Amino acid sequence: MIESALTQDAQGSLIGEFLRTQFTADNPLVTEAVRRMIAAGGKRIRPRLTLLAAEASGAATGEHLELAAYMELIHVATLIHDDVVDRADTRRGVNATAIDFGNRISVLAGDYLFAWIFRNVTARYPAPIPHILSATLADICDGEVLQLRALANIALTLPDYIEIVLKKTASLFAASAECGAIMGAAPPEHRKALRDFGRDYGVAFQMKDDLLDMTADQGSLGKPVGNDLRERKVTIPLILALRRADGEFRAEVERFYARGDDRATSRIIDGIARRGGLQATRDQIAHYAQRAKLSLAPLAKAPAKDALLELAGALIEEH
Repeated sequence: MIESALTQDAQGSLIGEFLRTQFTADNPLVTEAVRRMIAAGGKRIRPRLTLLAAEASGAATGEHLELAAYMELIHVATLIHDDVVDRADTRRGVNATAIDFGNRISVLAGDYLFAWIFRNVTARYPAPIPHILSATLADICDGEVLQLRALANIALTLPDYIEIVLKKTASLFAASAECGAIMGAAPPEHRKALRDFGRDYGVAFQMKDDLLDMTADQGSLGKPVGNDLRERKVTIPLILALRRADGEFRAEVERFYARGDDRATSRIIDGIARRGGLQATRDQIAHYAQRAKLSLAPLAKAPAKDALLELAGALIEEH
């Protein structure tokens, strides 16, 4: 692979340093709440997409680090709000913000972070970047509402699930890549290619996250295994398993969602696996990861293209 001048670890370190040092709220309690979530870490994929898209469009490696960091901060703000909505106890292996600071402070901290980001973005970046990010935030909120309305709905279809994922998750990946392309002065066809890559990568990324919720261990997840089921979410492994399920398993899932019996979580996951839901999810991840790769065809041999292809390929590796 042709590696960027800055490795992924080096980029992650620079972005982490920016996040730790540049965000400060007027209220020290808000500052502490946000910084606690930042300190919990994360994959930093969204800012990496921004940097790679900019590099693929002709920018110097790491040139748009600040814009990339804003993409991660948007993600952090959504996580703070998500944990309040989902009543989560843990995030990235530490207490959710709402556990340590309460729901009211958490909501206000997330609101403040959004306002801080957009104050800086509108002051420092040209159109259409502020518009893209504001539209993305609207999509994320819409996706969250759609997901709430779909809780415990075992009639949820795969297209319904994809619609939620496109708005709630993939929209920020797409925007991260597109904004990087814009700052790299990409021609229109390259800008579209990079946005399409981010969108399809984001769908595959969310599917992989849903799969890992049922197959990984708590240490690597940073939250309990089967947490999505406990929160009554209907994710892709269950949707695909229910396609092949008999009435008995459907009834068992309905009882699980109605009663909220944590002791039954492992049994539901085993039922999903036996009905092919986990393998069918892997197949869908491979499909969307391949779509992401193919979207990069217009870039020919652009710088950083290999790194983007590797990102997509990493999602296909079986867990």
